Amino acid sequence: MADLDKTKGYSADQIQVLEGLQHVRRRPGMYIGSTSSRGLHQLFEEIVANSIDEAMAGRCDRIDVVINEDNSLLVRDNGGGIPVEMHEKMGKSALEVVMTNLNAGGKFENNAYKFSAGLHGVGASVVNALSEWCEVEVRTGGKVYRQRYERGEPVTEVEVIGGTAIDDTGTATTFKPDSEIFESIEFVYETINHRLREFAFLNKGVTITLDDRRTGKKAKYLFEGGISSFVEYLNKNKSPIHKSVISMERDEEGFYCEVALQYNEGYVENVYSFVNNVNTVEGGTHLSGFRAGLTRTINDYARKAGLLKENEEALSGEDVREGLTAVINVRVSEPQFEGQTKTKLGNSEVAGKVQALVNEKLGEFLEENPSEARRIVQKSIQAARARAAAKRARELTRRKSALDIASLPGKLADCSIADPDLTELFIVEGDSAGGSAKAARDRRYQAIMPLRGKPINPEKARLDKLLNNQEIQSIITALGTGIGEDFDISKLRYRKIIIMTDADVDGAHIRTLLLTFFFRFTPQLIENGNIYIAQPPLYQITKGKEVRYAYSDRELNQILEELGRDNCVIQRYKGLGEMDAEQLAETTMDPTKRTMYQVKMEDAVAADELFTILMGSSVEPRREFIEQHAHEVAELDIH
Repeated sequence: MADLDKTKGYSADQIQVLEGLQHVRRRPGMYIGSTSSRGLHQLFEEIVANSIDEAMAGRCDRIDVVINEDNSLLVRDNGGGIPVEMHEKMGKSALEVVMTNLNAGGKFENNAYKFSAGLHGVGASVVNALSEWCEVEVRTGGKVYRQRYERGEPVTEVEVIGGTAIDDTGTATTFKPDSEIFESIEFVYETINHRLREFAFLNKGVTITLDDRRTGKKAKYLFEGGISSFVEYLNKNKSPIHKSVISMERDEEGFYCEVALQYNEGYVENVYSFVNNVNTVEGGTHLSGFRAGLTRTINDYARKAGLLKENEEALSGEDVREGLTAVINVRVSEPQFEGQTKTKLGNSEVAGKVQALVNEKLGEFLEENPSEARRIVQKSIQAARARAAAKRARELTRRKSALDIASLPGKLADCSIADPDLTELFIVEGDSAGGSAKAARDRRYQAIMPLRGKPINPEKARLDKLLNNQEIQSIITALGTGIGEDFDISKLRYRKIIIMTDADVDGAHIRTLLLTFFFRFTPQLIENGNIYIAQPPLYQITKGKEVRYAYSDRELNQILEELGRDNCVIQRYKGLGEMDAEQLAETTMDPTKRTMYQVKMEDAVAADELFTILMGSSVEPRREFIEQHAHEVAELDIH
């Protein structure tokens, strides 16, 4: 052990005391996760969550969101309004206390808010700290009050700026994110729109509007059906096997739960769980209780109705959730979150309460609707038979260990480095491109998997058929993680999985098939940031000895302007196989020169909707999507 040098300690004058909101500005990631687009939109979520809290408390039934032309954002509600009177202990307005002090708010005591969606007083002050400027207007007691802040510091007092009707109450917060903090302050309409729609589903009877004054796009949501309407929306491009959405609800002191579910003809489980309007992507006790109740109730009914014989094996949870779309919406007065992203509910008492609700209400539905009950049970029985077949097929693709090279598919040209953190796998369309890629790669850390033909459509196939497809089987074996319940990300053999297909219709189709497979059967790889899309060039431009590459028509025109259009030779690449190994390495595979897109899943609901439209059985939604978005396609070779 090295000798300790205690003379290099620290003294009192090295201890920094950051006043007010300085610490938030110094370490924004501690409060909003990052300063990327995700962190930017967390600001929006925090302010809207305050308005949603007003709605859950029964004081608000309208929330308006406006994206202004300068990328400032307005959130206005008709709730009770933030108090403006003097805070006796702090010696300043309660509004200023809320906006400039961490851990100040009305959500620590249950008398003001029975349930809360926000960060318990942190949200508003954090947004204020990370904004170039912020203005809050409060309507209360027949007056309109306003205070302005700049980078978290008040620059005006709380002023009365006008009068209003005595029953006109609420809060309007406008803030402009600080460009000194964030990588970009450009709000994304689709991201905000999806979240507002989700809030409206989870809070029935609340009208929520969105107005993007940069583009003129507008939206308005009001769902009297609540999460039943949410399930109908999720299943709108699918084929339900029973017409009505099954819904159930329980409201008691300190706890509220509602569940809505509907089965469709597909094979994928889509279950979304929420606690106090927070999407619990890691699940938790409420989800465990729902699953236990669902499995037990369907098995009990199946045996009672004679659909499942006494000597037959019970249906598994996986069986009864095939083709299920469900939303679980729970409100807990004192939620306990755990998990890396703090989106996993840990309250142990919630599991039993949710399970009891499902046992009672779903049991009643099955008894009262025997024809629909029979269709649900028969689908689960068919799933059980397919599961047995899938188990046999899965054994063919399960890796014995990450180092068992003998089990790797023969067409895989593996790399020599064993450390998965340093390696990458290119999934390449066709043998021709595969040959060029093998010659172009760095054999130490780049592996090549050529595909021969198109993989099976994962949206239209059960797991057993999927696992019998040679292309899919080879990919699963090469990855080493397994899929579904067998998935183990610690066994992943490559840090980056790169989809590399031609820039034409067939290439786009293969790319979408592969993305559908990853989304449906290994979503953890997307969430973990392992999936990438290669961006090969569309053109090679040669003038004399100078060679340039263009990845779009716009870039082609820019290069031609720079070089001068005379005597330029332009080659249009219709496929990866048209490039020799040197060109492919230089443009698409060399980490120092290539362009790649990382596949992210910012919104699981939106992703599910898109894959259902593009790869599902219904033709009409796909036709409408193509008609709506055809003008957005910039680069597509249709020859």
